[in-house]
Amino acid sequence: MEVLKLQPCGKDYLWGGTRLRDEYGKKIDLTPLAETWECSAHPDGPSIVSGGSFGGLTLPEVLEQHPEYLGTKVRDGHMPVLVKFIDAAKDLSVQVHPDDAYAREHEGDNGKTEMWYVIDAEEGASLIYGFRHRVSEQMLRKAVETGTLDRHLQKVKVHPGDTFLVPAGTVHGIGKGILIAEIQESSNVTYRVYDYDRIDKNGKKRELHIDKAVKVLDMSAAPDVRQKPRIVKYSPGCSRELLCTCRYFETERIQVSKAFSFSVMESSFQVIVCLDGYAQIETMDMEGKPVRFSKGDTLFLPAGMGKCLVIGEAKMLKIRC
Repeated sequence: MEVLKLQPCGKDYLWGGTRLRDEYGKKIDLTPLAETWECSAHPDGPSIVSGGSFGGLTLPEVLEQHPEYLGTKVRDGHMPVLVKFIDAAKDLSVQVHPDDAYAREHEGDNGKTEMWYVIDAEEGASLIYGFRHRVSEQMLRKAVETGTLDRHLQKVKVHPGDTFLVPAGTVHGIGKGILIAEIQESSNVTYRVYDYDRIDKNGKKRELHIDKAVKVLDMSAAPDVRQKPRIVKYSPGCSRELLCTCRYFETERIQVSKAFSFSVMESSFQVIVCLDGYAQIETMDMEGKPVRFSKGDTLFLPAGMGKCLVIGEAKMLKIRC
């Protein structure tokens, strides 16, 4: 059983920048490079395994050969999460994602609850999270038509290290100048509510999806999403911090100064996303060769891999179901 180092699929959405290529070493010939789908088995952008026994195969192809790599908690045989980097050089559209029931009935895909970890943000950068007050369908449609939707949206200033859980049905938008790691359900269903009247590369305004959006939107006032203090656990050589847990995934932030040991149980695969630094990972039973990784790299660890050891100096996210 091997640690799988992944190569991402890139997306050139019009709001993207160049940071993922310039700062994170993504060798993808797209400009702009808005997103990299780091760990993905979604048909719209699967990751590819780099090196090892599965080198050159897509992650879905590996999981088709070895469905046990997902773990016993994954009962339908499909990769449940998708992990991305997002470089918002410009504002993203104001949008919403449906829940599982609606998406499966109407789109043939999963719903999309997601989590944002803010890697970096320009001073004063902000994002949209929910409505400032309860709105009605009539109010929403009128605001979109008149370009006044902004007055109804909750704006939140962000700083590096902030974390936000965005449940399906929440109106949202990532603001310009923010670099994010996103952990989400494996889905590519987005309903645009407003797009600032922008023109795409074909000279046309991007499609809005108001009729679908109003069917899935939570139109109540948004909760207070100011950052709460989090518990940091320290042990020799590392610290770990639980950022988010929900029914779909759990995400920790790990700061390794010397070494970090953990176990990958049979219940779930794990994903490591390196945000900074340099390290290597090895399995304690030494079946697989040590795998080196650095800033921008993403690793898939099959369920049941057992005890693992990370040695080096690195900041990383660790995700599991």
